[in-house]
Amino acid sequence: MKPRSSKKRNSGMTLFEVGVVIAVVMILVVIILPSISITRRSVSRVSCAGNLKQICLTYRVWADDNGGKFPMGISVTNGGTMELAATGDVVQTFLVMSNELSTPRILYCAWDTAHTATSLFVGLSSSNISYFIGADVTNDTNPQLLVSGDDNFEIGGVPVKSGLLELPTNAPIAWSAARHKFSGNYGLADGSVYQVTTNGLRHALQQTGLATNRLALP
Repeated sequence: MKPRSSKKRNSGMTLFEVGVVIAVVMILVVIILPSISITRRSVSRVSCAGNLKQICLTYRVWADDNGGKFPMGISVTNGGTMELAATGDVVQTFLVMSNELSTPRILYCAWDTAHTATSLFVGLSSSNISYFIGADVTNDTNPQLLVSGDDNFEIGGVPVKSGLLELPTNAPIAWSAARHKFSGNYGLADGSVYQVTTNGLRHALQQTGLATNRLALP
């Protein structure tokens, strides 16, 4: 008997078809990855603002138990951090409020590559903190004062170092590209938190009523 010949096409894919599939996949990757990155950054920014909101509320809770004053408004001898904050020390203020904060993880922003998170207050250092402290904010009498916020500042394109930063109202301060792409979060003495661009940051500093704003940076 003669062997039957089959006219059915081989079920395997040709090299051309494989190439087409690979090309389509690569195009989809190019299209989808940027949107995923943007979504992740957006979610992270919201998370960072949420951390800051908790921090700002912590100041107010702590003040309720300390005569209406924030740690920066009470001397060290009386359990506050007035003198330390004035030197640019951020760590001690958050340590003083550790009971109200519950966990030091909220002191860290997930997009902050310059610092690292920690789950313990023991050994807490500036390297675990992403937010500045308003050294002049002693209470919530002036709700426009900046009590805390992202610390990724630059002046004239140069990143600002840790320590006490003294800013006159016309200071050319800006958010750096790090963390939130030339934008950032700040919290006021009244507990509110805002996400703004550099122009928004400068406007906020001009609204405090202070000739010079002193910020302690980790």
